[in-house]
Amino acid sequence: MTKGKVRLADIAKAAGVSQGTASNVFSRPEVVRDEVREYVLAVAKEHGYAGPSVTGRLLRAGKVNAIGVAAIEPLAYFFDDPWARAFLTALAEVCDARGTGLTLVSARNQQKLSWNIQSALVDGFVLLCVEGGERLVELTRERQLPFISLALGSDDQSIPAIGVNNIDGAATAARHLTGLGHRRFAVLATEFTDDHVGRVSVQDVERGIYSTSRDRAAGYWHALAETGISREEVPVFETQNDRQSVHACLEQIFASAAPPTAILAMSDNIAILAMAWLAGRGLNVPDDISIVGFDGVPEGGLFKPGLTTMAQPFEELAIRAVSAILDDTMPMEQDILDVKLAVRGSTVAPKI
Repeated sequence: MTKGKVRLADIAKAAGVSQGTASNVFSRPEVVRDEVREYVLAVAKEHGYAGPSVTGRLLRAGKVNAIGVAAIEPLAYFFDDPWARAFLTALAEVCDARGTGLTLVSARNQQKLSWNIQSALVDGFVLLCVEGGERLVELTRERQLPFISLALGSDDQSIPAIGVNNIDGAATAARHLTGLGHRRFAVLATEFTDDHVGRVSVQDVERGIYSTSRDRAAGYWHALAETGISREEVPVFETQNDRQSVHACLEQIFASAAPPTAILAMSDNIAILAMAWLAGRGLNVPDDISIVGFDGVPEGGLFKPGLTTMAQPFEELAIRAVSAILDDTMPMEQDILDVKLAVRGSTVAPKI
């Protein structure tokens, strides 16, 4: 026997036992007599055999009891982004309750993407932010395992998806502020296209490639129009959902002679970054300016003052995603859930 290429059959032959007995030594040791088990293990050790391939056993069984999570972002996204972190926490809790594992799959490196998807030991995939990840969807389909996408990043109705009602949620956020009496607004948006920061036109928004951002802008505009505020009157600033771009946009917003009394932020992360910037400039939230986020991440409730936001049903999203993969309850169409307004301390009536 050549070390490193030893098979279970080789060990059985060397130990003078049947292959079934040798297999039981590694997979069902309780059914093998102690002296036989110890002898077979000693022979295996002598020949450098660590046991049958776990991968092979799992593949033969057809189930590995694990769910893969992939995104077109770096792996750090799962830990750094508040929305991704909140969803993963909810997903982990659901998987814990069902005794199911989680595997994070790197989809950032296009050269390794095919291998990572094809080799992942999972029963199915949850894909985050599918928009722009056509290759990710293609490879997942080739794997012929169930998959469900989150965030409804694509308008492709053939992609099974679970997401939230971005248009109605954004409209509710805007109505909350108009109901308080606000009439001067600015929007801090998530991306419409790649690699752009700053003010965008109505046409830029409508041509945007990211549907989540387009839908939230449409919801804001619809609600503001109910009070006679046209789309053209509301400046929209595109950020990259990070500190540098949010701060750059705020510099532009507050350089105006008539700055807004309220900000509509398309993510809680943007809203929290904005609140920190405003505090550093001596502007009080909510007395000087109100702000509403979108997502309902835990950090928003911990910030001072607490962030008024549109809260996503993370637990329900996670339950449906896990069930779609493990229980074969894949939605026939895109499954859209409602978001709820969570009013906290970041919004009050304007001073003027």
